[in-house]
Amino acid sequence: MRFVVHCTFVRNNKMSLYSKRGVSAQKEDVHAAIKNLDKGLYENAFCKIYPDYISGDDAFVNIMHADGAGTKSILAYLYWKETGDVNVWKGIAQDAIVMNLDDLLCVGIQNNILFSSTIDRNKTLITADVLEHVINGSKEFLDSLKNYGVNIHYLGGETADVGDVVRTIAVNGTMMARCAKDKLITNENIQPGNVIVGFASFGQASYETEYNSGIGSNGLTSARHDVLNKYYAERYPESFEPALDNDVVYIGKHKLNEEIIINDDFTTTVGKLLLSPTRTYAPLIKFLLEKYFDDINGMIHCSGGGQTKCMKYLPAPLKIIKNNLFEPPEIFKIIQQNSNADNKEMYQIFNMGHRLEIFTNEAKALDMIEEAKAFDIEARIIGRAEASDKKELQIILNGEILMMNKYQ
Repeated sequence: MRFVVHCTFVRNNKMSLYSKRGVSAQKEDVHAAIKNLDKGLYENAFCKIYPDYISGDDAFVNIMHADGAGTKSILAYLYWKETGDVNVWKGIAQDAIVMNLDDLLCVGIQNNILFSSTIDRNKTLITADVLEHVINGSKEFLDSLKNYGVNIHYLGGETADVGDVVRTIAVNGTMMARCAKDKLITNENIQPGNVIVGFASFGQASYETEYNSGIGSNGLTSARHDVLNKYYAERYPESFEPALDNDVVYIGKHKLNEEIIINDDFTTTVGKLLLSPTRTYAPLIKFLLEKYFDDINGMIHCSGGGQTKCMKYLPAPLKIIKNNLFEPPEIFKIIQQNSNADNKEMYQIFNMGHRLEIFTNEAKALDMIEEAKAFDIEARIIGRAEASDKKELQIILNGEILMMNKYQ
């Protein structure tokens, strides 16, 4: 049994804001509830890995993972109601898949995966047309991945009308795979001297049909309320918990249809930036795993916890220095301008420009960066691992140390 706990560390003077929105910052109650559960075969692996209970083959393992689109579905609801564009729900289907798939990539799983979806809806608000687009959107996205040798078998799932529980809709999924032990990435080989390659979360990969803002599916409760204005609270009270204080509900400056200039050649909207489907790195990572498996010492999906995520999976006391991060894409600048969050908060909550990290040696890092270009994904060495007597993290922006967190 695997429980995924996404943790976000924020300043004490902001804790009241997160708490007032019903968001648990460090999930202390969940950690307490699961503290006695089996940690699996490889404690530092990005996903929980268990013996092969299905066949009993000691050379194989079983992996099952559950995740979803989170409160991003509420943004899709607002966009759909405002524009009538039901296709936005296909992006939510992709979010629910990728938040599972890209976690599995980090332990080396990139083929022959089973997927089951779970959709809970309020039938009085969410139509059959929406359900159809979520379900068909899942199939279309999985079919597109087969073109890159990433075979995920869609086994259906559960769709429940639970209006007394869910205000609008929740879109989640579960993935399962069986893998040979000698094909796993367990993070146990992360060591001093490794460099960290970061792969951009933004731009337009060769297998994407439009520009991706890089937002992913984390921090969307804060992003939604901090960026969008009170208009949405007044028109769509079903889109938030009615017990919330008015001073934390839709307190931003923007509307979904407001135009944003990305560069001289491209203009989009706030809504499209917030709703960019979570990028999967599967086509690229399948290629890298097949060509550079022995050189990949560890992989991290910078999802919940942003740029601090790696600290949870280090196999030994190490000092992680991130001193060459990407310039944050426009969506994160918009969020920060509206929320007045400092850099420390932003990098602890959001991916801020790259959502996948590979720990490797410098020579192979340069090769992987070149390989990513073929997929139109920008990559760079964003940091390194150094010897230390404790686990600690430094994020350095423009020569200034943003944080030094000691974890042990």
